[in-house]
This record gives sequence, structure tokens and C-alpha cells, in this order.
Amino acid sequence: MQRPISIPNGTARLVSRSELAGYAAWEQAFQDRCKDHRYYEIIDETLADGFEHHYLILEDESGNVRAIQPLFFLQQNLVEGIPGGARSIVDSIRKKFPRFLTMRTLMVGCAAGEGHLDASSAQDKTWIARALHAALQKIACEKKASLVVLKDFPSIYREALGNFSANGYARVPSMPLTRLELNHANFEEFLGTLGKATRKGLRRKFRKAERAPKIDMEVVTDIAPYLDEIYPLYLAVHERSALKFETLTRDYFLRLSREMPERVRYFLWRQNGRIIAFSLAFVHDGTIYDECLGMDYGVALDLSLYFYTLRDVISWALAQRLKFYCSTPLNYDPKLHLGCHLVPLDLYVRHTAPILNPIFRRAVRFLEPTRHDPVLRQFPNANDL
Repeated sequence: MQRPISIPNGTARLVSRSELAGYAAWEQAFQDRCKDHRYYEIIDETLADGFEHHYLILEDESGNVRAIQPLFFLQQNLVEGIPGGARSIVDSIRKKFPRFLTMRTLMVGCAAGEGHLDASSAQDKTWIARALHAALQKIACEKKASLVVLKDFPSIYREALGNFSANGYARVPSMPLTRLELNHANFEEFLGTLGKATRKGLRRKFRKAERAPKIDMEVVTDIAPYLDEIYPLYLAVHERSALKFETLTRDYFLRLSREMPERVRYFLWRQNGRIIAFSLAFVHDGTIYDECLGMDYGVALDLSLYFYTLRDVISWALAQRLKFYCSTPLNYDPKLHLGCHLVPLDLYVRHTAPILNPIFRRAVRFLEPTRHDPVLRQFPNANDL
């Protein structure tokens, strides 16, 4: 355990995962969120190399634990969101200088998901935000990090985190989630609400898939018997992604099914007895979170598996009377035509060197990823970003 850090009306302590076991408050952390404390433990212990996880214990003047805030360090690629020629130039330079345009970064939040404050009330949010603002710069300097980032915090925190953007941090948009309201009896009724071109295109895709050998879907919570089949499918999709932050491991999928079975659902699609696609989803508080998709690209494009699996997941959610379908960032064009709305996520960023931070705050607006995706501007609530 490191020495305590003085914060307004309290103390902050940076601890490791093993030291966290001594704090009873951790068992209640993020209990109202889809990804509660168990998820952070799984992420800490299963992510691939490159992530250095810690936990910030925030205590008030009486010694009561007000919050436990996960954070981590990594070597951040500053041009992750930049496509095209500029990215190619950087990649070529990195062949000789691997750390070109990368910086050791302190990130607050979740390494595999959106960030949240460990707060149960608006008053708690404000107190935690002030405590974090006071502690993070000191921790970053002590750990030799050049950047401090609050990663992917939903826009509901903008008021509480206003002290960051008003005091040294730049708030810039991250790639948003999307959300679809599930207020239809079934998928066919939902399909009828879409535009003519979208409706016609989807029905054509589904008819083509139905002419192929039959595809069966199964929903399971225990992924262990199927792990050897689904993990290569995950990697196939992951490697094609334009933006990569973390690589999930086999143990990640296995532990989710064992430690969060009441929330985790694995959708499996088989053709001729072989799994050709899978989707990992979380179900919590009336919402299904479609978290991760894996496909066999030997058949995926011909069968339009992305749309086929999406139809089945939404159909299942409607049958369960869930209220919302929420999906992860990227691949925005089909989500736009399906009537999804954006769920804005924010990054709060600063450089730890006071002399460089004013320059960095301006430069980071040109590095943020949303400016390079033209589809985002077409969503009805794009201005919320």
C-alpha cells in the first residue's frame, strides 16, 4: 500500500487487487451497474499484458470509505482513432521507434467497458469527482505517467465531472454506444417501422441465409464446453476492427460465465453442427447489452451473419420483455438505419506537465476518434456528443 494522499475532506489510498480484499465496501461497489465489482476483478486478472491495475480508496475525514475507484496504467497509442494516411506514416515510423506517439497513461474507469463513478447519489458523485481531481495528478506524477484520462464516462456524469473540464482537463467525445428502444411485440413488427430500403435489404439478406443449410441458435450461460470453438471467432472479428484497445482472453469469457451467470448470456449459432457465430451479452435492469460478436468469416459475409445474429438477439430480448438493446461502439451505419440513438461517452484528458498541458488540451481535439467517422453526424442526437 502506498502512502496516503491528502484530498479535500478526506484521504486517498492506492491499493493493489490483493490489498483490496481487506475493504468490505468493495463488495457493494458498482452494485447498481450492469458491470459490478466482479467484472472489474475479472478484467484485472484476465486481460492480456500491458495493463497495470490499481484501486483508489477514497475515505472521508471520519475514515469511512466513500468510494473505491478502479484505475489502470498503460502505454497509450495517441493516434488510435486516426485512420488513413497519417496513421500509415506513424505505423511505418514505429517499425524503428516502437513507442513513437505513445505515452504512459493513468486511466480511470474500466479497461473493457465504459467508466462509472462508484456513487449511489448525486452528492456522492460530486464528492468523488472532487476527490479524484485532487488525487489523480499526484498519483500520475508519482507513477511517472504523462497523461491522465477519465475513460469513456457516460454524459450523465458531465455535471459531476464539470470540475475536471473547468480545471485543466479537456473533455472530448469518445466513440459512443448505441441504444434501441424495444417497444414492439416481435421483430417483424419492429421491421415494419424501418425505412423501405432498410426493410427490403434486411428481408433479402434473411431469405438468402434461409436458403442455406439451417442455422440453429442456442442461449447458454456456461461457455466452458464451447470455448475452443468461440474464441477463434472472437479473434477473427477483433483483428478486423479499426480500433483496438484491449484483447479479451479465453479466461475472460470463462470467468464471466462462472462468476456472473445471472447476468451473462452467450448466444451460439450453429450450421451443420458447427458454431459459426456467437455473441456475448449482459442482461441487467431491463436492458440487454450486446457486448461482443465472433463470426466465421468463411461464411459470415455470404450469410450476412452480422444482421442474422442481430435479428435473433433483438427477437430474444423482445420475447423476454426487455426495454432496451444497447450495443458497443463502431459499425454505426447499420445501427443508424435500425433507428438506434447514440449514447455519448466522454474522455477527460490532461497532460501532467503544467507547461505542456495548455498545448495538449488543444491538440487532443484533433486526435479524438469521433471526428473521423462521418456516419456519427447523421444520428438524430449527434449534437449530444
